[in-house]
Amino acid sequence: MLRQFFLGFVKIHILHHAAEEPIYGVWIMEELGHHGYRLSPGTLYPLLHSLVHDGLLDVYSEKTEEGKIRKYYKTTRKGRSALKEAKEKIKELVDEVLLDKHDEHRESRTGQRART
Repeated sequence: MLRQFFLGFVKIHILHHAAEEPIYGVWIMEELGHHGYRLSPGTLYPLLHSLVHDGLLDVYSEKTEEGKIRKYYKTTRKGRSALKEAKEKIKELVDEVLLDKHDEHRESRTGQRART
């Protein structure tokens, strides 16, 4: 179950960076590593392919300076829309789970002031 949560976070992270500029596999693996996510290519590339398949990322190839062909990923309009919605849900979740809003939320549900 925890793995599924983290894969969701990784997908959002990928969409975020691909919305800013085109990304490629090795770069996003390193970027995610800075945040504590250790993904193998066997996990990352199927994840990127699923985001392309779902219409959230576009992919194109370009030659690098070393003459190799590298695939770049960029967020699509649908991907930017999904990212925007995910950010709203993240903010709502953070406000409820991490910030001290518990008493306010309980008051709004019950109509009574929480006792402290």
